[in-house]
Amino acid sequence: MSDTAPRTLFVFPGQGSQYTGIGSDLCAEFASARQVYEQASEVLGYDMAKLSLENPDDKINLTRYTQPVLLTHHIACLTVYRELAETPLQPLAAAGHSLGEYSALVAAEALSFEDALKLVARRGQLMGDFGEGEMAALTVDLETARPLADKHFCGIAGLNLPDQTVVGGAGADLDALAAELAERLPNKKAVRLKTEGAFHTYYMVEAARRFREALAEATFSPARLKVLSNYTGGFHEADADTIKSRLFFQLFHPVNWVGCLQSALDDGINLFVEFGGGIGAGEGPAEKRPNLEGIIKKFTRRASPRPEYIPAINLATIKSAAGVE
Repeated sequence: MSDTAPRTLFVFPGQGSQYTGIGSDLCAEFASARQVYEQASEVLGYDMAKLSLENPDDKINLTRYTQPVLLTHHIACLTVYRELAETPLQPLAAAGHSLGEYSALVAAEALSFEDALKLVARRGQLMGDFGEGEMAALTVDLETARPLADKHFCGIAGLNLPDQTVVGGAGADLDALAAELAERLPNKKAVRLKTEGAFHTYYMVEAARRFREALAEATFSPARLKVLSNYTGGFHEADADTIKSRLFFQLFHPVNWVGCLQSALDDGINLFVEFGGGIGAGEGPAEKRPNLEGIIKKFTRRASPRPEYIPAINLATIKSAAGVE
């Protein structure tokens, strides 16, 4: 990295990066993190710390709870990082994958944490109640995936990488799609994802119609940072009503993460910092790895100069990002 200030993008992962014990390391050491969790509990009417740390009845994997859990963890990680860093990085922009877009809007101060919690709680409830179907990640490009999806009545749900396309549909339709993919392209895979529905496809239209009411009531402020839109793949416009419409359409259109990453590179971003969540077989926060790291590094590997990447997803990585031993 040069001596000049990096052009930084703060990024936040989406569903699939939740786990039992998420946030436990931060709450054990930082009053500021505990305050974030207490604030979430007050807004939502249930004990966010208990849900996140203990996961009674495996509620953390129900969409209505997953989304507030992740938003809370994202903001707790960001809060602790800013507390620890002597000179915190000042981002030029923020982005989030699906649910993470709401965390990006909070980081940009376009949404208050409280209003974002209310929105994602409602969003998660509706997606769980009205969502049908399942999802699968295909190791093929959009041009290959789309005719397969169309043939089997599935929808394109996400563009994670040029060679990784997510689709959603009824279980039987996805089975038929996977069988044809295996027959036509034996070296390609269709990996089933653990979700409560075919998110970001036509299966989410009813959820989006009902969510529009919650969006209409929410208060958006002028953003202090540029925020990338999953729906367009470009930066949100400043107008609050336009942001709301983009969040509405995001529910039943593909997450254009490829477009977001390309827009970031086109804007000269040379440092990605990922806050919150965690994946991997390990049980505790210290054993988790970042959700978006592989996608970001793979997409940016040919950029010149190649951007840097920093995780801030648990106590150890947040301390490292903040320059604290």
